Amino acid sequence: MPERKGRTDKTTHAAARRTPLVPTQERSRERFDRILTAAAEILTEKGSDAFRMSDIVERTGIAFGSLYQYFPDKSTVIGTLAERCNAIGRECVQRDLAEMKKLSDLHAALCRITDGYNRMFREHPVMHHIWQATQADRRLQKIDEEDVAFLAGLLREALKRVAPKQPAAALTSFSQLAMIQIAAAVRHAIALPPAEARRTLDLFKRMLPKDLSALG
Repeated sequence: MPERKGRTDKTTHAAARRTPLVPTQERSRERFDRILTAAAEILTEKGSDAFRMSDIVERTGIAFGSLYQYFPDKSTVIGTLAERCNAIGRECVQRDLAEMKKLSDLHAALCRITDGYNRMFREHPVMHHIWQATQADRRLQKIDEEDVAFLAGLLREALKRVAPKQPAAALTSFSQLAMIQIAAAVRHAIALPPAEARRTLDLFKRMLPKDLSALG
């Protein structure tokens, strides 16, 4: 009985994990990456609603049994792709915020973050389909929420450096709202024709705060 319980706990823990652990063996890592590359291509071509695990099998030649060893369902595949994209976005935001040396640099930094996000979505169309998939899947929504919270934390820490006298709670709220608004604006813009998208983001950037006067 104790052995059976141990197996059940292990299985439950694995099922609850939103993204799989990256294999350590070279051959397994290569297969893992091949699955994700194919999944990204299929998502870009077909969209998240039409995407099926069988599409990966057909494109890669990897058997269903092997595929499910890495990814139990398509949400896990999409979640892994989302976390990889998020990692790229976090590096970009960190770089953009590193250039904020004083409070007067705030507006330029927020504009750079907006442009960087827009560029990422344009260069990696799969990101749009990943985001669409999050709208109907609570597990994927959690990944998106955690990413926004992480980015807000980066902005909050940068603001602490240039505005150390501001209350921590106010900086936290400001940072959360700023990152949510940037993400929403870019996701809206990428669905528009290119010229309209540029006008929309130009207007949005003019509306971004230039200081922390809104905090009172």
